[in-house]
Amino acid sequence: MPRTRTHRTRTRTRTRRTAATAAVGVLALAAALGAAPAEQDHGLRWGACPEPHVPDGMRCATLDVPLDYSGTHKGHVRLALARIPAAEPHRRLGSLVLNYGGPGAPGIANLAADPKAFAELGKRYDLVAFDPRGVGHSDPVSCGRGQGKGEGEETVETAETATAQLAALRAEVRRCERASGPVLPYIGTVNVSRDMDRIRQALGEDKLDFLGFSYGTRLGAVYAAQFPDKTGRMVLDGVDTLGEPLSEQALVSARGQQRALDNFLTWCAHLPGCVYGTNTRTAKEKVAALVERLDHEPLIGDDGSPVTGQDAVAAIGAALYSKAMWPDLAAALALVERDHDPVGLLQLGGPTDVTPGGGGDGDGGTGTGAVPADNATSALIAVNCADDPDRLKTKGSQAATARALVEVQNGLRDEFLEASKIFGPNQLATVLACYGRPAGTDFIRRIDHPGAPRMLLVGTRGDPATPYEWTEETAKRLGSAVIVDFKGDGHTGYSSSRCVQEYVDRFLVDGRLPSGTRACPAGE
Repeated sequence: MPRTRTHRTRTRTRTRRTAATAAVGVLALAAALGAAPAEQDHGLRWGACPEPHVPDGMRCATLDVPLDYSGTHKGHVRLALARIPAAEPHRRLGSLVLNYGGPGAPGIANLAADPKAFAELGKRYDLVAFDPRGVGHSDPVSCGRGQGKGEGEETVETAETATAQLAALRAEVRRCERASGPVLPYIGTVNVSRDMDRIRQALGEDKLDFLGFSYGTRLGAVYAAQFPDKTGRMVLDGVDTLGEPLSEQALVSARGQQRALDNFLTWCAHLPGCVYGTNTRTAKEKVAALVERLDHEPLIGDDGSPVTGQDAVAAIGAALYSKAMWPDLAAALALVERDHDPVGLLQLGGPTDVTPGGGGDGDGGTGTGAVPADNATSALIAVNCADDPDRLKTKGSQAATARALVEVQNGLRDEFLEASKIFGPNQLATVLACYGRPAGTDFIRRIDHPGAPRMLLVGTRGDPATPYEWTEETAKRLGSAVIVDFKGDGHTGYSSSRCVQEYVDRFLVDGRLPSGTRACPAGE
């Protein structure tokens, strides 16, 4: 959580654009809810929010943006936005747009869940969050999971041959197309970045001030590349890669997750009664053995459902996102190893990119429709595939394509297992998810010194999801970035380190940005 601190502030003046520059088709959620009259500001009508519980003062609106930015009129996407006005309006700096990551993390639900995470920034800024296209209450995509598969269809997990696996991948794509509607082909970071510029205009801001976490750093970098002259004060925390293909991203992620697990096991080894003892090398082997054992003989959860090794991998991965969760992870592993009880693992949840503060999927909203239960997963796959131009390139029969698929898996499997016996198989599976989908854009891969103003990048040394080397790589690609090197653990640094918070808040509020790379120690 941000801590209150005292420092000098400098108010800056902004010239507001007229409402005519905002995208047309703005409609308040309050109208659909039959709520109190909405407040109109720069063309946006702020009213009631689609989430069941929101903090005092938080209001929501919708903004229509083009479905297709190519110039062909194919309809629009209705974006859901939320805003908490600055707590000190007489010292207000403008709007600060937030993105919580994912891809697939809903902005409205996360801002509603923990606005205090940005209390210091919220004094001077209106905090603005949005559900990106295809996510949350903004025309959410889905692959119809939970609605049953077609007769005779196999899943990727149950397919026993390469041909069956390829057929299952293609069937999954067809289910996504049926369940998602027209937005699916137009999902992806390049279009979300264009949406974000429409949001900037609708808010009446000359430049976009932005704070993005994890995937949100990819979004911020793409915005800076597309709209360098509209980029204001920008902070990217938990920096994503811009240049690596999806297969390399997955491999680096497996290494990062394993490094984070090794750090946890070293920490656990110094605790009295750590279930894996004091030998960190054998501890790693015991975790891998647990995963293998649960895959062959799942335990049964309280609801009667099986808890597999891959469920354990998801739970462990989720706990590694925050060092504050390490005691719970140690207790959960002790419970499952000693008592064969998976309840602790189930309570840890699954992988998430919600940073900081958490929040739900917003699964029961009104005004923009309910959110499908599989929206976060479906959006994550769709965006990652849309952002990556590489695909399985073969010509000929389905059998030839299936053989090529086997060659890809066989060629990568050993490398992924070497990176992590625990996390490697799951990460390899993400590489296969894009087969059968159209090739993505190469715009992100071509970003090189876009000419945007200097920005602040935060990298965490023990980050399980966005390894520190990506921070350095992206800083070189942007050519105008200052790095804060956080020596701690967990995913992103703002919610974990007072030192990181001070650098971020000082830049966003005062415009003060150091030179070179600055370090923040672990264990503050």
